[in-house]
Amino acid sequence: MSSHGSDQISSEKKPAASKVATSASPVSQTPKANGKEKDVYNAELFAAIQEANIKPWSKESLHLYFCIFVAFCCACANGYDGSLMTGVIAMLPFQKTIGVERDGPRASVLFSLYPVGAMVGAPFAAIIADRYGRRKSMFAGAVVINIGMVIISTASTFAQIVVGRFVLGFGIAIMTVAAPAYAVEIAPPHWRGRCTGFYNCGWFGGAIPSAIVTFGCNYMGNDYAWRVPLILQSFTCVIVMVSVFFIPESPRFLVANGKEDEALAFLVKYHGNGDPNSALVRLEIEEMRDGIRQDGIDKTWWDYRPFVFSHSGRWRLAQVLMISIFGQFSGNGLGYFNTTIFDNLGVKDVPSQLGFNILNQVLSAIGALAAVSLTDWMPRRKVLVIGTFMCAVALATNSGLTAVLSKQQDETGEIDISYGQGALASYFLFNIIFSFTYTPLQGAIPTEALETTQRAKGLALSGFIVNGMGFINLFAGPIALANIGYKYIFVFVAWDVIESIIWYFFGVESQGRTLEQLEWVYDQPNPVKASLQVDKIILTDDGKVAEKIVA
Repeated sequence: MSSHGSDQISSEKKPAASKVATSASPVSQTPKANGKEKDVYNAELFAAIQEANIKPWSKESLHLYFCIFVAFCCACANGYDGSLMTGVIAMLPFQKTIGVERDGPRASVLFSLYPVGAMVGAPFAAIIADRYGRRKSMFAGAVVINIGMVIISTASTFAQIVVGRFVLGFGIAIMTVAAPAYAVEIAPPHWRGRCTGFYNCGWFGGAIPSAIVTFGCNYMGNDYAWRVPLILQSFTCVIVMVSVFFIPESPRFLVANGKEDEALAFLVKYHGNGDPNSALVRLEIEEMRDGIRQDGIDKTWWDYRPFVFSHSGRWRLAQVLMISIFGQFSGNGLGYFNTTIFDNLGVKDVPSQLGFNILNQVLSAIGALAAVSLTDWMPRRKVLVIGTFMCAVALATNSGLTAVLSKQQDETGEIDISYGQGALASYFLFNIIFSFTYTPLQGAIPTEALETTQRAKGLALSGFIVNGMGFINLFAGPIALANIGYKYIFVFVAWDVIESIIWYFFGVESQGRTLEQLEWVYDQPNPVKASLQVDKIILTDDGKVAEKIVA
């Protein structure tokens, strides 16, 4: 696979939607006076969206937001764990009762059994999501997480904690395969980036409350200081278990399983302002009919062959691999060890470390939410190229200042606080940049790259890879920080530069197209070049499409 394998893009084979969109949302061939020229990735889709004009505060739209919120809660359950153990393991009562320190081999096992459970659970997650639907899969994951919560919150031995961590990881795999698939499949095309981005921001919806809870409970001074935060891990899971009974199933899952009438009813209600003749509804349902196979690989649990043996499958898999690996191994995995990092920067007392952990999560969330608000307008590829390189710059600054601190500590036993403050600020800056760059797109890129009958399997594979990288981070992190300290960060500086280069040459742009229209992009000899191809249109003063300019 090469991004420069061919400069020739087929002009004869058009996206499957082109002929449909032309009839569903005709574009006038007579430009209006004072029209403005604009580049768009698909003129027919742009015209259909302009005509649809979905009312953002209608009863149907509010219910659609609630559906996305349910998926968001699934991400919250995963994010809660992101701040949970870094706070819990710093508590003296936990260390005394369970017999574990903040770093070293036992800490590595404690952290890493969560992603191991998720890796084991990923194949089962795909089977449940494909066979029983996205809603039931989210429910099943919530049940398993609650079982894990009971095991871990009642633990009095290291072995019981480890088992509980494995069960929690298994449950989160089921939820986080179904939830992003659900979010992307129910969203209108022009809301898709914000919906999937908001879903993935659920990480902070769990991480920030978790950081606050562990900070407050630390003052209890007994075993309830760590048991209460562990119990509260089930809070969002209970919300999901109740809420799935009040949300509709994904229309694309319905089409894939022969329930086209139900899918059409969903689209009319939520995408068409109740109008069955809506151009957007007609465009979407025709694309689903053409692009979703009822005998696809989702009907055979073991069949992953299209990811390897087809040109488009390999390119789709490449996007999944890239976002899954880079989204976990760009330095962000250090967040599990924030208390240790803050200690290396001169912040020694536990309350201050936990307080800085809260601040770090809040700043990261601000970066992520800023990106979510712009996701439907920002080019995905360009953001990933530039953002990843800036991550390398921020980490290089942090590691350089930390090196000075370490040298001062070794030579004089004291440190210049200004260097510590600079190192801390650059670490926070890295997390803001990373969150802006990756948090929304970790949900959007894999779901957009995968077609409907591949989506659950592809997301399960993504989950396996993500948690495999998480295992490396969580197992190697405590040991590396204990042995080489800040020097561990230099690894990510070099790797982030490499990632940025890979995104430039192999990143496929998915913004501005429907999920089914991306089929055309991935079928081209050079999907990167095809994804950057645009249509030129003429807009009237009121924003409508007056003419499509054919090159």
